[in-house]
Amino acid sequence: MNDFLLKQTEVLSKFRLASFYFAAVFILFSLLGLFYNGLNLGLDFTGGYLTEFSTQQSITQNKMEALLTSFLPDTFQLSSAENGTHWSVQQIDNDISLKGKTWLTEFSEISGLTIMPQDAIYIGSQVGEELINQGGLALLTSVIVILLYLSFRFEWRLAAGSVIALFHDVIIVLGIFAWFELSFDLTILASLLAIIGYSLNDSIIVGDKIREIMKRNKENSIETIINLAIKSTIVRTLITSGTTLATILAIWIFAGESLAGFSIALFSGILVGTFSSIAISATVPQLLGLTADYYHKKEEEVCQLP
Repeated sequence: MNDFLLKQTEVLSKFRLASFYFAAVFILFSLLGLFYNGLNLGLDFTGGYLTEFSTQQSITQNKMEALLTSFLPDTFQLSSAENGTHWSVQQIDNDISLKGKTWLTEFSEISGLTIMPQDAIYIGSQVGEELINQGGLALLTSVIVILLYLSFRFEWRLAAGSVIALFHDVIIVLGIFAWFELSFDLTILASLLAIIGYSLNDSIIVGDKIREIMKRNKENSIETIINLAIKSTIVRTLITSGTTLATILAIWIFAGESLAGFSIALFSGILVGTFSSIAISATVPQLLGLTADYYHKKEEEVCQLP
């Protein structure tokens, strides 16, 4: 029986280490995408024109995009709702953009569609710069508060594992948006803040379990303790992640184009967050030299104080 447990510990430890190095490669690949492609910033950040209109007849996304491509002189982003009868066109702010509602009448005549203008707004680039600064400040503030909380609650190596896992999740999601050139707007920024909270929750659950087992058991190795912690939390983690992913998938399928980016960000973030809670937050403390008897040694040192 002991031999079986020993072999099982060795297999799980090798799997965790392999997953850790795989995560490191994935981070490098994501950083490469961010370096070469950058983020495809949406209208919220770049500034530009948002024109909304509706059509009497239902039209497929591909057909409407083909009609607009032959008419609009510059790149645009198109989204639809209400079964292809409500449309939103986003254009960047430059010299050749067709501005406001002025192009809808001409487009209606050329396309032969009955078009009813709904709204047209302009977002200045200065507003976009302010949103970038405020969004970056929000992310930085949340990370600093999390660092302070983890340093207070956990031993520093357990805290380091949680923080590295957090950065892993955010970088991977940003890398996905960079490589696939998906639009990055305020809803995606909001999803990143949600991913940070979700990733931290998973990491804290695993870290708390590791600490709990270490305090009551100093005979097992650190590898065995970490594996026991993962086994005792994996079912809870999978159920929580599974139900959350099912909800996000429903939003992705039924909410339309307007929330597609938000759904993609949350879906990928929760997937990599569940993975990183095992591959990174539980593995980094072991690589940094955390020992199974750490808390027992600490208690002995406190008892020896005069």
